[in-house]
Amino acid sequence: MTALSKDTTIAVIGAGAMGAGIAQVAATYGHPVLLFDKAPGAAEKGIVGIAAGLDKLVSRGKLDQDARDAILSRLTPVDELEALAPAKLVVEAIVENRDIKQQVFSRLESICAADCILASNTSSISITSLATALERPQNFAGLHFFNPAPIMKLVEVVSGLDTDPEVAACLHATATAWGKQAVHAKSTPGFIVNRLARPFYAEGLRLLEEGAADSATLDALMRDAGGFRMGPFELMDLIGHDVNYAVTRSVFDAYYGDGRFLPSLTQQALVEGGRLGRKSGRGFYDYGAGAERPEPATLGTGNDAPPSRIVVEGSLGVADALVERLRSNGIEVVEREGVGRIRVGDSVLTMSDGRMATERAPAEGLRNLVLFDLALDYSTCTRLGVTVADQADKDTLAPVVALLNAAGIRVSLLDDAPGLAVLRTVAMLANEAADAVLQGVCSAADADTAMRFGVNYPQGPLTWAEQIGVGFVHRILTHLQQGYGEDRYRPSRLLRRKAFSGGVFHD
Repeated sequence: MTALSKDTTIAVIGAGAMGAGIAQVAATYGHPVLLFDKAPGAAEKGIVGIAAGLDKLVSRGKLDQDARDAILSRLTPVDELEALAPAKLVVEAIVENRDIKQQVFSRLESICAADCILASNTSSISITSLATALERPQNFAGLHFFNPAPIMKLVEVVSGLDTDPEVAACLHATATAWGKQAVHAKSTPGFIVNRLARPFYAEGLRLLEEGAADSATLDALMRDAGGFRMGPFELMDLIGHDVNYAVTRSVFDAYYGDGRFLPSLTQQALVEGGRLGRKSGRGFYDYGAGAERPEPATLGTGNDAPPSRIVVEGSLGVADALVERLRSNGIEVVEREGVGRIRVGDSVLTMSDGRMATERAPAEGLRNLVLFDLALDYSTCTRLGVTVADQADKDTLAPVVALLNAAGIRVSLLDDAPGLAVLRTVAMLANEAADAVLQGVCSAADADTAMRFGVNYPQGPLTWAEQIGVGFVHRILTHLQQGYGEDRYRPSRLLRRKAFSGGVFHD
């Protein structure tokens, strides 16, 4: 199916930030765009806002004056729904209320041509449910942009039970022509992004509630080791706890109380206390005038003499790059057969596998056991999380910290939390993505694309799982499930199948 041609009239309902942004995207591509809002003067105000944004681009040299004028010339404010009759695609971006949206779409069916595509930008309401009010539900789909629409690349094309596949294909091709990364999704709670992103917040909140580390330290680990642009707590503060908590509750309720989506009492308390994040001036962090951002907890000073020699027993898998980094910083590396450990004097350093260090130490006969966390790239990461077994000698950590400091890696100590921070979060993200693929919500490729371009993850979760090993991810989840005794950490059947077959998600 081909994209709608540039001479096709597009209509947008709702002139707020999202609606105006979508109108700008369509007009930038070359479509004539009709912008409607029921509030008097709102459509005109929306176009004034678009003009102001374009003027900033011109002043920065990112857009020339002629292009700016051409975009604005294609935008027409209208004050009646009937004026949208020429449109071949109408995108609704109004209040998240099912009844109001249905009323609007029912009217549009009597105004627009029979082949007009109607699309909702809803982020939470079932497309199948919205379509029940329509006489031509086959022409209806979700077209979910992310805010701000002119900048964010992702668009979810959401099909309800009655959506014509050709309509979905046309929307996908059109969004792609507009310069977006379009993905197909089935109409299920949260679609792709809002569902798959839940563990990013949930695991951080659980670690905080269990006293593994403070929010500043956990955020730093997700950024400096995991490669995420923001940690979960600063991101929740940015989104707004009222919004983030409401989405979590919505997904939790929609999945009949599935423990994977369990809301946090800590976040509920922030909402009840009016600490909504940046918008209220306080959330996990204080945004008031003169407030200082807390520093992440960091071990060592970087001045302690590192050990001159380490013994590496076997391959560390995805963390082999750490060994090469240590070698390149003047550490003598002696290699032996083994199961993936680094011996630093009497201390043993190895990657977490989802068990507590205190649990793993006696199982493997390793008293002075130190576990380290996952990093996106061990050759360049600037921080690593570690934890130490309760049985370990009091000086077990010191040589490990000095060793990592010598390679330019700051070390943050977590209480003995199974899976640490980055590893358990990535494992849970991959698990949720695998379940979405299993249930036909999206393809593996679209799951990865959605998370990279919708929420700026450094890697798609399924690609990341393949890189660190699907079997390893399955082992982490199995250990988490056994350790917590909760269904929350159950491995997806698809992930389990791939783990035992040695397969991958991207064939």
